[in-house]
Amino acid sequence: MVDHNESAWLEAALRGDRNAFGKLVQAYQVPVYNLAYRLLGNAADAEDAAQETFLKAFSRLHTYQPDMKFSNWLLSIASHHCIDRLRRRRFVWLSVEDDPSVEWLTGDGEQPDAAALRAEQARELQALINRLEPEYRTPVVLRYWYDLSYKEIAEIMGITEAALKSRLHRARLQLAEMLEAQPGEGHATTATVKEPSRSPRVSRAIAHAPLA
Repeated sequence: MVDHNESAWLEAALRGDRNAFGKLVQAYQVPVYNLAYRLLGNAADAEDAAQETFLKAFSRLHTYQPDMKFSNWLLSIASHHCIDRLRRRRFVWLSVEDDPSVEWLTGDGEQPDAAALRAEQARELQALINRLEPEYRTPVVLRYWYDLSYKEIAEIMGITEAALKSRLHRARLQLAEMLEAQPGEGHATTATVKEPSRSPRVSRAIAHAPLA
């Protein structure tokens, strides 16, 4: 939850107060990092992207319009930056051994078999996400992990709601085709997610979700 002093920090930051902007960074560093991780599938790249996002945000504060939520403005900068990175290097493939992001799976009282299953499902989900083109990957992440409305996502991506719904529809079709083509559960070999907020089984729900 964002601190209630956000408005004061934002006003001070707009006047050039770096300390106030630092407060905003602290408030939003987790959601910005998590978005970058979902889109890039790599912890080091996500950290770099998050840093670049806040540097760009500070240099562009004069362009911020109050009619847009500040959080969405930040996510817009982050998503566009990540899309640029994806277009430059397409996809990042990681081996399971190099994956640094399974610590969240081993909470107190969880059985090893359950943790292993969740890790495998998480790898499956991120593998599917990584195979989507950037213009399809971004709306899926923003819709199903950030619970943003169609209007908010369209605003963040700079497209119309109609175009957004079309991209989500195509993304779901692609995910459904990928799932149907899989020989069985747990065959993904790419990056897992760092701090997923939903069950890995959301991949199937996304693929078959109605276009409301």
